[in-house]
Amino acid sequence: MRKTISLFLLATSLTAQAELRLPAIIGDNMVLQQKQSNPIWGWDAPGTEVNLALGSQSKSAKADDKGKWTITLDPLPASAIPAVMTIQGTTKRELKNILVGEVWVCSGQSNMGFNLNSVWDAGLDIATAKYPQIRLISVPQVGTQELQDDFKGKWEECSPATAGDFTAVGYHYGRVLHEMLGVPVGLIDNAWGGSACEAWVRRDVLEKDARFKALIEKWKQTEATYSDAVHEQQMAEHKVKVDAWTVARKAAIKAGQPAPANLPRAPQNVLRGQHRPGNLYAGCLNPILGYGIKGAIWYQGESNASRAFEYSYLFPLMITHWRAEWKQGDFPFYWVQLADFKQEQAEPGESDWAELRESQTKSISKLANAGQCVITDLGEANDIHPKNKRDVAERLARWALARDYGVKLPYRSPELKEFKVEGGKALLTFDYALQGLRTIDVDEVKGFALCGADQKWVWAKASILGGSKKGSNQIEVSSPQVPQPVAVRYAWSDNPICNVFSAEGLPLTPFRTDDFPMITDPANPNGIEALAAKQAEAVKAAQQKRQEDLKKAKMQQGKTAPPKKAA
Repeated sequence: MRKTISLFLLATSLTAQAELRLPAIIGDNMVLQQKQSNPIWGWDAPGTEVNLALGSQSKSAKADDKGKWTITLDPLPASAIPAVMTIQGTTKRELKNILVGEVWVCSGQSNMGFNLNSVWDAGLDIATAKYPQIRLISVPQVGTQELQDDFKGKWEECSPATAGDFTAVGYHYGRVLHEMLGVPVGLIDNAWGGSACEAWVRRDVLEKDARFKALIEKWKQTEATYSDAVHEQQMAEHKVKVDAWTVARKAAIKAGQPAPANLPRAPQNVLRGQHRPGNLYAGCLNPILGYGIKGAIWYQGESNASRAFEYSYLFPLMITHWRAEWKQGDFPFYWVQLADFKQEQAEPGESDWAELRESQTKSISKLANAGQCVITDLGEANDIHPKNKRDVAERLARWALARDYGVKLPYRSPELKEFKVEGGKALLTFDYALQGLRTIDVDEVKGFALCGADQKWVWAKASILGGSKKGSNQIEVSSPQVPQPVAVRYAWSDNPICNVFSAEGLPLTPFRTDDFPMITDPANPNGIEALAAKQAEAVKAAQQKRQEDLKKAKMQQGKTAPPKKAA
């Protein structure tokens, strides 16, 4: 009898403690995606019946044996009239100020995470960010192998008080859509600076794909030798360095001398960072998977540039994977091609950034509802984070407005359609240049390189047939140094000097007509990996030679030293 009473009291206590719980992505101020069925989910005591009411809709579901429940709303038209959603389970929740419109995910690495506070026009942008029908939510940076079902965050109205810390590309993208379409817009930011593409893919998906065997094996070696304890030791050592740096700095300032170099950088816990395969899928993507969206915009690739060959199949895999997991079909996915960055090359040659751009461009034809905006004119040589994010966002928005919302406007940069050689000259024809091509800044066409069978590249003379005012979509390329050309490249460098645009103002997409081995292909004996190995061997050989020279010098010094005087 006593045991029965104890069990009854325990059950009563658990029931009293149970309550309805919702994920952060579902709450006050959220925007629901219009014209589609949207899932609403949460948790409660197993077996609890949960009832939802929104406008004329009344839905119910039962929490499963793990306590999760899901209710799917019927499609709703766009509405800027704030609505209330009531959810009743063990306890009751009332969600307020809900709108219906267009919802987009803003993802990638630091150039997507780059906030509005940091752009060139920050003061003006923030002061005018008075858009209560645009709603913002940010997912914290959590790197883990354990699937997360929630995060700490909340939807907020876009205002001068909230816009500054939000992604600048995301904000301007949402602003253009809101102003053009006249409907509410919801923006979800889960970008993480420096993130690698493989971190955004579920770990087991990569492990089952033979193409990523080397990548996974490398990480398994790291995981076998690294731990949180190792990181704690590294942090302790780092603190000693910081303390020494602080003392040295104070002493230098007091003595009127130059302060020491930058503060030592803290070591990152690689197991919890943004590079480990699967980490960001589990920590930053999984908590929002399934929420009703229109599509996603993406700005990433810098961290994968040295593995551009791999990116050509990794990136499309990631997009296909996201779509499969979201269970909302082939939703639109638009990305930003890498900007121009680093030093300008005096002579034409190879570039891992150019190869990454090529892998991005190739992804368009591999996927449905996909596209990229080209920004080789918007970068900064000395800053990997160019501050002009407004133009980037507006070029992305062109894709969505034209492809998804029926707005008639130019949206796609010109791309190579045909290449042929006639009379020692290369003739190039381009798609997506309906009103022709033109140059900017100067009349001379810049950015083209040519090579013959020897594969030695030289800068070439190029001209738009008929001139830039004739509406031509063809360019002729030649060089007296290459009487029999076999291949052409355009804007093929980290920071290309190039100036061809469509008449509508969109930059020509970088390209190459050759299929020479990529320097980022691990199988290329002259590629980046082989070069790095050779450089490492050269450094090791130089160090050994230096030690041998020092040893010989000491021996020689001992032979020539004068004899010691007798005591």
